[in-house]
Amino acid sequence: MSAFSKIERAVHDIAPSVEVTVEKNCIVLRGELENWDDVVACGRAAVSKKYYGVVNDIRLKGFEQKIKLPKVNDKAYDGLKPDVLIIGGGISGASIAHELSKWQLDVMLVEKDYDVATGATSRNDGCVHVGIDLTPSLVKHSYLVKGNAMYDDLCRDMDVKFERSGHMMLMYYKWERLLMPVVKIWSKILEIKGMRYINREELLKIEPEAVEWAKGAYYMPSGGIVSPYKLTVALAEHAAENGVHICLNTAVLGMTVEDGEIKSVETNRGTIYPKLVVNAAGTYADVIADMAGDRTFTIHPRKGIDVILDKKKGNAAHTSISKMPFVHVPDDWKNKSGNESFFKTILKGKKLNETQKTHTKGGGVIHTVDNNVLLGPNAIEVPDREDYTTDIESIDSIIKKQRIIQDKVGKGDVITYFAGERPATYEEDFVVRRGIFTKNIIEVAGIQSPGITTAPAVAKDVEKWAIVYLGRQNKVKVNQNYNPVHKSAPHLAGMSEEERDKLIKRNPAYGEIVCRCEEISKGEILDAVRSAVPVYTLDAIKRRVRPGMGRCQGGFCGPAVQKILAEEKGCSIEEITKGNDYSVILFDKTKKGAKENV
Repeated sequence: MSAFSKIERAVHDIAPSVEVTVEKNCIVLRGELENWDDVVACGRAAVSKKYYGVVNDIRLKGFEQKIKLPKVNDKAYDGLKPDVLIIGGGISGASIAHELSKWQLDVMLVEKDYDVATGATSRNDGCVHVGIDLTPSLVKHSYLVKGNAMYDDLCRDMDVKFERSGHMMLMYYKWERLLMPVVKIWSKILEIKGMRYINREELLKIEPEAVEWAKGAYYMPSGGIVSPYKLTVALAEHAAENGVHICLNTAVLGMTVEDGEIKSVETNRGTIYPKLVVNAAGTYADVIADMAGDRTFTIHPRKGIDVILDKKKGNAAHTSISKMPFVHVPDDWKNKSGNESFFKTILKGKKLNETQKTHTKGGGVIHTVDNNVLLGPNAIEVPDREDYTTDIESIDSIIKKQRIIQDKVGKGDVITYFAGERPATYEEDFVVRRGIFTKNIIEVAGIQSPGITTAPAVAKDVEKWAIVYLGRQNKVKVNQNYNPVHKSAPHLAGMSEEERDKLIKRNPAYGEIVCRCEEISKGEILDAVRSAVPVYTLDAIKRRVRPGMGRCQGGFCGPAVQKILAEEKGCSIEEITKGNDYSVILFDKTKKGAKENV
């Protein structure tokens, strides 16, 4: 039986009505189904290494994607002819802009939202992964190894906090230590440096609050943690400081393609004529690739919810903690002997994994660079590419699941939670390549976990490909004015009293505390507004300097920040939004002629 016949049979076993064809060496699925899980299952069944990828165009009956486009509609960028147009302001797009700013190029980065890092980048745990869950054949694995090694230097240059906190997998059964030879060989194949077994005594030196059942752990010191949105902001600001144009509230609406080449890109702010396009559009990457005539993949959004705990629980984790992925730890572990047989445990773990079918590492208990603890995420297949909703069932489930790993946390420790979407392909791998059917496009798609880790390495390849492509017309010269270092704004909460005094004497605005929970001053907020990428929304300021991320979640500081932004922008306080144009905070004054008392 041919590869195509096997795929056709597998798809029709799920949904007989779906049309299966081969077009441009891609498996193409068409039809309409009533259940999203069936749509996803058909896509997975169609995966084969003999083809470029799966183009799943099966419609979900009754569902229509609603794209949240910015309200602005002008000609601000009409007629511009950049050398490179980067589509997408996540960590991939910002990293690419950062690398290309080293050259004498006219580079534009367009982002449809109100800020960079609003999608998958800001809606994840910020782990710099070791890759223990990957296989060497994956594209993402090669980039992970390179990217992980780049983080110390990158974060130093961008003046962003980064911690080599490590990752550990806890052991419930004593016999798990016997797997050490296999785990060590696998770690060597995956190029994970420093992996070792630690006993209970060593574990407690790293994690003093480790759960009682943990007999020891496999410890991987190369794991790390970073604030993904702060790093992305720093990369975008650094690129802007070196000449890149960061264009927010700018959505790509269509393209003109002739003879396998993109001639123009239509946006809500005018038509742009780039020489080269980089597609880093996250959950919309397949849509952009389709516009460009270069689509070989499909993004099926996978939602994950994370739970953030109060800083008072900061000692609950100093690393990223999980358990052995195939080992089942019983919910009532306190009443178990811990001597269950090897095969019985494996079978239980396998049964659970087969039931869940979530294509996730299972989450964990994670220390953040801001000294919070994060629980999660889970994984839910959803049709909506912008579904950031949360639900109490998921939150309860995450807390229950992660309490097995760390039983000293609970629902009362939660200060907030959020949802993000991973832009997964059906091949469960990255699509990082030059255009196949379109000459002047570079695809950076399917960047789900470990996308934070891989971004610096992916950007290096995109930089190389871009220089080679553009160099065919004219030699690309080095940017002689390039500054390799970015300086972040001062952060009072991390300063000594002496350092604070000096800063306040130089600028009294740093002495005016706006956010009491996080000790954020007016000076820090003004620094963010006046940066190379100016922003005027509460969430954008929150992402940069943290007002509203404490226990009260902006209940006290929110109105004060809103007033500062209105004064800086020179607008009424009602015009300041929480995030995008639709997230209105104040609609009008309650009394005619009332003053703005905030």
